[in-house]
Amino acid sequence: MINLSNTEQLLECVPNFSEGKNPAIINAIADSISHVAGIKLLHIDSGIAANRTVITFAGIPEAVCEAAFQAVKTAGELIDMSCHQGEHPRIGATDVLPLIPVKGIKMEEVVNLARNLSERIYKELGIPVYCYENAAFFPERKKLEACRLGEYEGLKEKLLHPEWKPDFGPASYTEQVKKSGVTIIGARPFLIAVNFNLNTASVKIAKEIAAEVRESGHVYLRNGEKTRIPGILKGVKAIGWYIEEYGIAQVSVNITNIEQTPLHIVYETIQNKAKEKGYIITGTEIIGLVPEQVLIDAGKYFSRTSSVDKNNLIEIASKEMNLSDLSPFNPQKKILEFCLNS
Repeated sequence: MINLSNTEQLLECVPNFSEGKNPAIINAIADSISHVAGIKLLHIDSGIAANRTVITFAGIPEAVCEAAFQAVKTAGELIDMSCHQGEHPRIGATDVLPLIPVKGIKMEEVVNLARNLSERIYKELGIPVYCYENAAFFPERKKLEACRLGEYEGLKEKLLHPEWKPDFGPASYTEQVKKSGVTIIGARPFLIAVNFNLNTASVKIAKEIAAEVRESGHVYLRNGEKTRIPGILKGVKAIGWYIEEYGIAQVSVNITNIEQTPLHIVYETIQNKAKEKGYIITGTEIIGLVPEQVLIDAGKYFSRTSSVDKNNLIEIASKEMNLSDLSPFNPQKKILEFCLNS
């Protein structure tokens, strides 16, 4: 197994694929990644209700881009978006593919890698690409949710509008696009994807909490005019949904700036909002990997201590946020640094 600890440049990639139910397809995509030299497959996280799989891998930049290309190719061959259904918003077989600098590489370099990868994917595979976050060519495409607006079902109509011509690929709904959808590729800092489990099956409650906490807030009609009320948490995106396999509602969150808004603050804010409505968070589900420092900081916050015993602090964070609610939380398999160095 490749050791990344001595690598001068380290790039991470966390593509999201629109398949969470078929192990054969998920394994084929994972194999296409792991077979590339210079790559370490770090984590695979699949959800049945979301019908979505998040794969985390890292390595030297050139290898990461090759592995990403092979993954998009495999997903495009095996996933038919015209048959796809799932709770999570999506617009393509490879829905979103972010490149994340970890060590020895500047964001400007990652932007170039993301754009070059996007161009190759269209030229060789015929899959159109929108570029987002730091790789965006236009300000209105910086946010993922803007590029994904309308989702797969609205893609045919979306491509009729000149302002939504893909960054790579024509504005036409071909048979290839019908099958693969569009892929959204970008360069961004590390983010945390996390679901907060509620002791209710009410999607309405989950959506209300999500609207109150996310930075964009929510829009309501007043005297016939739309008014936006900003949310509480900066750098936080959130939606509410129902997870049939567990029979619960979740507030699903992306924390895009973990220094500005740490995980423990998001947890506490959502817990307080849930309690205001007569409910509680029963557990926390981290999707993919989490940096060690995030849990250390959470452990210090919840214990109100300056302890330097990181293993103890991680254990405190795990217990306070009940990270093992839906499945056992194993730090060796869920913490980024452990996975990189194992």
